[in-house]
Amino acid sequence: MADKCDLCLLGLIILSSLLTGTSGYDHVFISFGENVSLSCNNALSDCNSTTWIYSNSFSDSAEVDLITGGIKNKDSERHERLSLESDCSLNIKNVTEEDYGLYTCRQYVNGKQGPDADVSLHVLHVSVSSSSSSSSSSSSSQTEISPGHSVTLSCQLYTDTGFSCDYWVRYVGVELLWVNQAGVDLKTDSRYQILSSSDQYRCIILTLTTTLLNEDDNREWRCQLTHRDQLETSVRYTVKYSAPADSTTAVSPSTRGT
Repeated sequence: MADKCDLCLLGLIILSSLLTGTSGYDHVFISFGENVSLSCNNALSDCNSTTWIYSNSFSDSAEVDLITGGIKNKDSERHERLSLESDCSLNIKNVTEEDYGLYTCRQYVNGKQGPDADVSLHVLHVSVSSSSSSSSSSSSSQTEISPGHSVTLSCQLYTDTGFSCDYWVRYVGVELLWVNQAGVDLKTDSRYQILSSSDQYRCIILTLTTTLLNEDDNREWRCQLTHRDQLETSVRYTVKYSAPADSTTAVSPSTRGT
Protein backbone atom coordinates (compact mmCIF):
# COMPACT_ATOMS: atom_id res chain seq x y z
CA MET A 1 0.00 0.00 0.00
CA ALA A 2 2.84 2.37 0.87
CA ASP A 3 4.47 1.75 -2.52
CA LYS A 4 1.21 2.57 -4.30
CA CYS A 5 0.85 5.79 -2.32
CA ASP A 6 4.43 6.76 -3.19
CA LEU A 7 3.70 6.18 -6.88
CA CYS A 8 0.53 8.26 -6.69
CA LEU A 9 2.42 11.08 -4.98
CA LEU A 10 5.20 10.91 -7.55
CA GLY A 11 2.69 11.08 -10.39
CA LEU A 12 0.96 14.04 -8.77
CA ILE A 13 4.25 15.90 -8.38
CA ILE A 14 5.17 15.27 -12.01
CA LEU A 15 1.79 16.33 -13.34
CA SER A 16 1.71 19.43 -11.15
CA SER A 17 5.12 20.42 -12.45
CA LEU A 18 3.89 19.98 -16.02
CA LEU A 19 0.89 22.25 -15.50
CA THR A 20 2.80 24.92 -13.60
CA GLY A 21 5.46 25.06 -16.29
CA THR A 22 8.40 23.99 -14.12
CA SER A 23 9.12 21.11 -16.48
CA GLY A 24 9.21 23.42 -19.52
CA TYR A 25 5.69 22.53 -20.71
CA ASP A 26 3.11 25.18 -21.47
CA HIS A 27 -0.54 24.07 -21.45
CA VAL A 28 -3.04 25.82 -23.68
CA PHE A 29 -6.80 25.18 -23.60
CA ILE A 30 -8.76 26.24 -26.68
CA SER A 31 -12.23 25.69 -28.13
CA PHE A 32 -13.09 24.12 -31.46
CA GLY A 33 -13.17 26.69 -34.30
CA GLU A 34 -11.03 29.30 -32.56
CA ASN A 35 -7.57 30.59 -33.47
CA VAL A 36 -4.63 29.97 -31.17
CA SER A 37 -1.03 31.14 -30.91
CA LEU A 38 1.60 28.82 -29.40
CA SER A 39 4.65 30.55 -27.95
CA CYS A 40 8.17 29.53 -28.92
CA ASN A 41 9.84 31.57 -26.15
CA ASN A 42 12.03 32.95 -28.92
CA ALA A 43 15.21 34.85 -28.12
CA LEU A 44 16.46 35.12 -31.72
CA SER A 45 16.28 38.07 -34.10
CA ASP A 46 14.64 35.97 -36.84
CA CYS A 47 12.96 32.58 -37.32
CA ASN A 48 15.17 31.12 -40.04
CA SER A 49 16.44 28.43 -37.69
CA THR A 50 13.03 27.62 -36.18
CA THR A 51 11.34 24.24 -36.46
CA TRP A 52 7.87 23.37 -35.12
CA ILE A 53 7.17 19.67 -34.56
CA TYR A 54 3.80 18.06 -33.81
CA SER A 55 3.26 14.73 -32.06
CA ASN A 56 0.33 12.83 -30.61
CA SER A 57 0.67 9.55 -28.73
CA PHE A 58 -2.68 8.37 -30.14
CA SER A 59 -1.70 9.02 -33.75
CA ASP A 60 -0.53 6.27 -36.09
CA SER A 61 2.11 8.56 -37.59
CA ALA A 62 5.39 9.64 -36.03
CA GLU A 63 6.38 13.24 -35.34
CA VAL A 64 5.41 15.70 -38.06
CA ASP A 65 7.53 18.71 -39.02
CA LEU A 66 5.07 21.59 -39.45
CA ILE A 67 7.67 24.33 -39.84
CA THR A 68 11.28 23.73 -40.94
CA GLY A 69 13.82 26.55 -41.07
CA GLY A 70 11.01 29.07 -40.70
CA ILE A 71 9.13 27.67 -43.73
CA LYS A 72 5.83 25.79 -43.64
CA ASN A 73 5.88 22.16 -44.67
CA LYS A 74 3.21 21.99 -47.40
CA ASP A 75 3.00 18.22 -47.04
CA SER A 76 1.35 18.52 -43.64
CA GLU A 77 -2.45 18.19 -43.60
CA ARG A 78 -2.96 21.46 -41.70
CA HIS A 79 -0.41 23.67 -43.46
CA GLU A 80 -3.05 26.07 -44.84
CA ARG A 81 -4.17 26.86 -41.29
CA LEU A 82 -0.65 27.52 -40.00
CA SER A 83 1.44 30.68 -39.93
CA LEU A 84 4.55 31.88 -38.14
CA GLU A 85 4.66 35.13 -36.17
CA SER A 86 7.66 37.44 -36.13
CA ASP A 87 8.50 36.10 -32.64
CA CYS A 88 8.36 32.54 -34.07
CA SER A 89 5.07 31.71 -32.34
CA LEU A 90 2.94 29.20 -34.24
CA ASN A 91 -0.54 30.35 -35.21
CA ILE A 92 -3.26 27.77 -35.89
CA LYS A 93 -6.50 28.99 -37.46
CA ASN A 94 -9.87 27.33 -37.01
CA VAL A 95 -8.70 24.73 -34.48
CA THR A 96 -10.25 21.25 -34.80
CA GLU A 97 -10.37 18.33 -32.39
CA GLU A 98 -7.58 16.73 -34.45
CA ASP A 99 -5.15 19.51 -33.50
CA TYR A 100 -4.76 18.45 -29.87
CA GLY A 101 -1.35 17.11 -28.89
CA LEU A 102 2.22 18.24 -28.23
CA TYR A 103 3.87 21.03 -30.22
CA THR A 104 7.62 21.51 -29.92
CA CYS A 105 9.49 24.63 -31.01
CA ARG A 106 13.16 23.89 -31.70
CA GLN A 107 15.74 26.52 -32.59
CA TYR A 108 19.41 26.44 -33.52
CA VAL A 109 22.05 29.01 -32.66
CA ASN A 110 25.29 28.85 -34.64
CA GLY A 111 24.35 25.33 -35.68
CA LYS A 112 23.75 24.18 -32.11
CA GLN A 113 20.32 23.13 -30.88
CA GLY A 114 18.88 25.30 -28.13
CA PRO A 115 16.35 24.23 -25.48
CA ASP A 116 12.99 23.05 -26.79
CA ALA A 117 9.78 24.95 -26.02
CA ASP A 118 6.99 22.40 -25.57
CA VAL A 119 3.32 23.37 -25.74
CA SER A 120 0.53 20.89 -25.00
CA LEU A 121 -2.67 21.91 -26.79
CA HIS A 122 -6.00 20.75 -25.34
CA VAL A 123 -9.14 21.18 -27.47
CA LEU A 124 -12.71 21.59 -26.20
CA HIS A 125 -15.37 20.41 -28.64
CA VAL A 126 -19.15 20.03 -28.59
CA SER A 127 -21.28 17.77 -30.79
CA VAL A 128 -25.07 17.50 -30.88
CA SER A 129 -27.54 14.70 -31.54
CA SER A 130 -31.29 14.37 -31.13
CA SER A 131 -34.00 11.73 -30.88
CA SER A 132 -35.38 12.93 -34.24
CA SER A 133 -32.12 12.19 -36.04
CA SER A 134 -29.91 9.12 -36.08
CA SER A 135 -26.78 11.18 -36.78
CA SER A 136 -24.81 13.72 -34.79
CA SER A 137 -23.05 16.87 -35.91
CA SER A 138 -20.06 18.83 -34.71
CA SER A 139 -20.11 22.33 -33.29
CA SER A 140 -19.30 23.77 -36.73
CA SER A 141 -22.70 22.91 -38.21
CA GLN A 142 -26.42 23.12 -37.52
CA THR A 143 -28.68 20.22 -36.61
CA GLU A 144 -32.41 20.41 -37.35
CA ILE A 145 -34.58 19.06 -34.56
CA SER A 146 -38.19 19.41 -33.50
CA PRO A 147 -39.71 20.76 -30.27
CA GLY A 148 -40.72 17.94 -27.99
CA HIS A 149 -37.76 15.80 -29.03
CA SER A 150 -34.78 15.25 -26.76
CA VAL A 151 -31.41 16.77 -27.64
CA THR A 152 -28.02 15.68 -26.35
CA LEU A 153 -25.01 17.99 -26.32
CA SER A 154 -21.70 16.23 -25.79
CA CYS A 155 -18.88 18.41 -24.49
CA GLN A 156 -15.50 16.72 -24.95
CA LEU A 157 -11.97 17.61 -23.87
CA TYR A 158 -9.33 16.19 -26.20
CA THR A 159 -6.00 15.96 -24.43
CA ASP A 160 -2.74 14.05 -24.72
CA THR A 161 -0.58 14.24 -21.60
CA GLY A 162 0.26 10.65 -20.76
CA PHE A 163 -1.67 10.92 -17.49
CA SER A 164 -5.05 9.46 -16.62
CA CYS A 165 -8.19 11.59 -16.56
CA ASP A 166 -8.49 10.75 -12.88
CA TYR A 167 -5.40 12.83 -12.20
CA TRP A 168 -6.72 15.73 -14.29
CA VAL A 169 -10.02 15.85 -12.44
CA ARG A 170 -9.11 14.86 -8.87
CA TYR A 171 -5.65 16.38 -8.44
CA VAL A 172 -5.18 19.07 -11.09
CA GLY A 173 -8.65 20.56 -10.85
CA VAL A 174 -9.68 20.45 -14.51
CA GLU A 175 -13.47 20.42 -14.75
CA LEU A 176 -16.23 20.72 -17.35
CA LEU A 177 -19.54 22.38 -16.49
CA TRP A 178 -22.77 22.96 -18.38
CA VAL A 179 -24.20 26.35 -17.40
CA ASN A 180 -27.04 28.62 -18.53
CA GLN A 181 -26.89 32.25 -19.70
CA ALA A 182 -26.49 33.44 -16.12
CA GLY A 183 -23.62 31.02 -15.48
CA VAL A 184 -25.65 28.78 -13.17
CA ASP A 185 -24.59 25.13 -13.11
CA LEU A 186 -27.32 23.12 -14.87
CA LYS A 187 -26.78 20.18 -12.52
CA THR A 188 -29.05 22.08 -10.15
CA ASP A 189 -31.95 21.99 -12.66
CA SER A 190 -33.91 18.73 -12.78
CA ARG A 191 -34.86 19.42 -16.39
CA TYR A 192 -31.36 18.45 -17.53
CA GLN A 193 -29.68 15.07 -17.31
CA ILE A 194 -25.90 15.48 -17.12
CA LEU A 195 -23.51 12.54 -17.26
CA SER A 196 -19.70 12.36 -17.21
CA SER A 197 -17.48 9.77 -18.91
CA SER A 198 -14.18 9.40 -20.78
CA ASP A 199 -12.51 7.31 -23.45
CA GLN A 200 -9.07 6.80 -25.03
CA TYR A 201 -9.00 10.09 -26.92
CA ARG A 202 -11.25 12.36 -24.89
CA CYS A 203 -10.19 12.87 -21.29
CA ILE A 204 -13.55 14.19 -20.16
CA ILE A 205 -16.94 13.85 -21.85
CA LEU A 206 -19.85 15.74 -20.26
CA THR A 207 -23.21 15.15 -21.91
CA LEU A 208 -26.30 17.27 -21.41
CA THR A 209 -29.69 15.81 -22.40
CA THR A 210 -33.00 17.63 -22.30
CA THR A 211 -36.32 17.92 -24.14
CA LEU A 212 -36.81 21.11 -26.11
CA LEU A 213 -39.67 23.39 -25.10
CA ASN A 214 -41.44 26.05 -27.14
CA GLU A 215 -39.88 28.77 -24.98
CA ASP A 216 -36.35 27.54 -25.74
CA ASP A 217 -36.01 29.96 -28.66
CA ASN A 218 -32.68 31.81 -28.23
CA ARG A 219 -31.89 29.82 -25.09
CA GLU A 220 -28.16 29.43 -24.57
CA TRP A 221 -26.26 26.54 -23.01
CA ARG A 222 -22.54 26.82 -22.42
CA CYS A 223 -19.91 24.20 -21.67
CA GLN A 224 -17.15 25.71 -19.57
CA LEU A 225 -13.67 24.34 -18.95
CA THR A 226 -12.15 25.49 -15.68
CA HIS A 227 -8.72 24.83 -14.20
CA ARG A 228 -8.56 25.30 -10.44
CA ASP A 229 -11.84 27.24 -10.62
CA GLN A 230 -10.45 29.62 -13.27
CA LEU A 231 -12.26 29.74 -16.62
CA GLU A 232 -9.97 28.65 -19.46
CA THR A 233 -12.34 28.38 -22.43
CA SER A 234 -15.96 27.62 -23.28
CA VAL A 235 -18.29 26.58 -26.09
CA ARG A 236 -21.76 28.07 -26.46
CA TYR A 237 -24.85 26.52 -28.01
CA THR A 238 -27.87 28.67 -28.76
CA VAL A 239 -31.27 27.34 -29.81
CA LYS A 240 -32.62 29.22 -32.82
CA TYR A 241 -36.17 28.74 -34.05
CA SER A 242 -36.18 29.42 -37.77
CA ALA A 243 -39.88 28.53 -38.12
CA PRO A 244 -43.01 28.29 -35.92
CA ALA A 245 -42.64 26.01 -32.91
CA ASP A 246 -44.57 23.22 -34.64
CA SER A 247 -41.99 23.13 -37.44
CA THR A 248 -38.25 22.39 -37.34
CA THR A 249 -35.77 23.80 -34.88
CA ALA A 250 -32.16 24.66 -35.51
CA VAL A 251 -29.51 24.43 -32.85
CA SER A 252 -26.73 26.72 -33.94
CA PRO A 253 -23.45 26.82 -32.04
CA SER A 254 -21.48 29.86 -31.08
CA THR A 255 -17.99 29.06 -29.93
CA ARG A 256 -16.20 31.50 -27.69
CA GLY A 257 -13.38 31.16 -25.21
CA THR A 258 -12.24 33.46 -22.50
